[in-house]
Amino acid sequence: MPAPRRALVVIDAQQEYFEGLLPIQYPARDESVARIAEAMDAAEQAGIPAVVVQHQAPAGFPVFAPESPTFELHPEIAKRADNAAHRFTKPFASIFASTGLEEWLRERQIDTVTIVGYMTNNCVIGSAAAAEPLGITVEVLSDATGAIDIVNAAGSAPAKQVHETIMALLNSNWAAVATTSVWTEAVKSENALAGDNLIESAARGRDTK
Repeated sequence: MPAPRRALVVIDAQQEYFEGLLPIQYPARDESVARIAEAMDAAEQAGIPAVVVQHQAPAGFPVFAPESPTFELHPEIAKRADNAAHRFTKPFASIFASTGLEEWLRERQIDTVTIVGYMTNNCVIGSAAAAEPLGITVEVLSDATGAIDIVNAAGSAPAKQVHETIMALLNSNWAAVATTSVWTEAVKSENALAGDNLIESAARGRDTK
C-alpha cells in the first residue's frame, strides 16, 4: 500500500468549547487541546500540511459569532495557526460543504485527512461522513477530539458515552481511529492507520451477546 498523502485538519479548536456555551466534557478539554497541539507539531516536523478551520455563525448568534471572543482559536492553537498551510471558516458541520477544501486537497494530491478538534458529535462525525462519497480517506484522533453531554426530547447521553460510541462507529466504517501517539508513529513510518469494517464490527457485536 502506498504511503498516505496526509493533511492534518484542525476543526473548530475555538474558545466556544472552553469559555463559551459549548464546553467540551470528554475527554478533558485541556488534555484534548494539548493533543491537538501535539499533532500539529508532529505534522509540521513531518512536512504534513495543517489546515485550520473555524466555525462561523452569523453576527449576533449565541455561539460562534465572528465578533465574539469565543470565536477565536484556543491560544495553544492560535500560536501554531500562522504556520498552517490553509485556513478558512465554515458555515456547516462538514469541513467540505461550501468551503473549497475538496478542491484544495485534490490540487495537492492529498488523499487522507487526519481530523482533530471539536465536536465529536457534530463536526467530526459530519466531516468524516461527508468524505466518504468524495473518496477521501479519514483518520480521527480519539484523544484530540471531544464531545459534550447531550439532553433533548429524544433522550440523553453523557459526553463519555457519546464520544466512545462515535469513535467505535467511525472506526467501523468511516474512519481509522487512533490516539495521537499511535498516529505520530504511523506518520514517522509513513504507514496508514488500520481501521476496521462494518461487517466484522457487527460480527463481534453479535458474539458479545
